[in-house]
Amino acid sequence: MGLFTSKKFETLDELLAAQIKDLYDAEHRLTEALPKMAKTAKNPELRTAFNNHLKETESQINRLEKVFSSLGVEPERESCDAMKGLISEGEEFIDADGDPDVIDAGLIAAAQRVEHYEIAGYGSARALAKQLGKQQAVSLLQETLDEEGAADKKLTEIAESYVNTAAGQA
Repeated sequence: MGLFTSKKFETLDELLAAQIKDLYDAEHRLTEALPKMAKTAKNPELRTAFNNHLKETESQINRLEKVFSSLGVEPERESCDAMKGLISEGEEFIDADGDPDVIDAGLIAAAQRVEHYEIAGYGSARALAKQLGKQQAVSLLQETLDEEGAADKKLTEIAESYVNTAAGQA
């Protein structure tokens, strides 16, 4: 959602729809970034995690389309400036030279920022849907929220078990 927009929100339904459109754009952007991150990653566990999360992200896009349908709203992307910025920061590591283990550690840090943004976004959207009694949307959003939390935990595990140790020896 743009900083200098003059949108008008009168109802929680309008706010929820705007939040879903933002998440929809964020997930689409992520499907473009994850293959680049996977290609850059040296650590095979990290590469696999990025590739697996790409598949999850594609499913999350489909799930968001079901959320749109449950809300009676046409699927539409609203530019997610936050995800643009987070991906831009991650691209610094994709384009960087240096020790591959240190770059992997940077990729994990960037990916976890994305996960935390998504967790916040899905959590807020789920809370709005719950307030509005939109149980199908609540269930769908919770499913994605659970996946995002698991992805964040997996990245922490990879960082702590492999990458950060290797990067510390660089």
